[in-house]
Amino acid sequence: MLLAELEVWHTRPSTPTRRLALGNLVVPVDPPPGFGGLLLGAVVANNVREVNEELIPDVHRLVDQVERGQRVVQPRLRHRFQVDRHGLARSLHRLVGRGEEVALESDTNGTRLAQVLGAVYAVERLNDSSRHVVAPVLRKALRWRGPMGSLLISHLAGTNNVSLSSLADPRAWALDILGFPPGTTRPTKRQITTQFRTRMRGVHPDHGGDTSTASVRMVDLAEARRILAMDSSRS
Repeated sequence: MLLAELEVWHTRPSTPTRRLALGNLVVPVDPPPGFGGLLLGAVVANNVREVNEELIPDVHRLVDQVERGQRVVQPRLRHRFQVDRHGLARSLHRLVGRGEEVALESDTNGTRLAQVLGAVYAVERLNDSSRHVVAPVLRKALRWRGPMGSLLISHLAGTNNVSLSSLADPRAWALDILGFPPGTTRPTKRQITTQFRTRMRGVHPDHGGDTSTASVRMVDLAEARRILAMDSSRS
């Protein structure tokens, strides 16, 4: 299942000139940061460690400019961003769903820096409010030095659960995990606490819960409580 897509057009590594353009973009950002924000962050994290360290401060400055909607003077970071894709090679990055797992798929033909810049300039295509949501994800990605995979997605999303259903609609997932009946919209803090304690007793091995799944289910319950508690505090 395709969740988000970024198409980056660029000159080949052997070409002396450096040009960059964007192709197809599928970058949903709702609920924030959305699968689009996670894709752009994953592309940055997956490529930035191979970028010359001397250029990293300028990448941060470019993210700041794009977030604020400022005009970016070209060329930047040795690349000229343009609309025309004639004569350029293509790299494709996708965030896909496999069952309940979320994974990054990349077919890269250009430099690592070109992929990072493509992700940054994709943020420029978003509206003001979305840019302010996704830019912090890119900053997280620029600092990431851990492994690719679920740990990265968890870091970028700011959640302990990275299943497809929880990322697509965290509130609905949390309501289901805590066992609220269909039609429940905004439970109170007391209701959330009551459901959490009831469910936690049910999965705990001391009360007859399955020892092989208890730890995972307890983590899910804690994450569901956190999501609904945050939602309750904002209402």
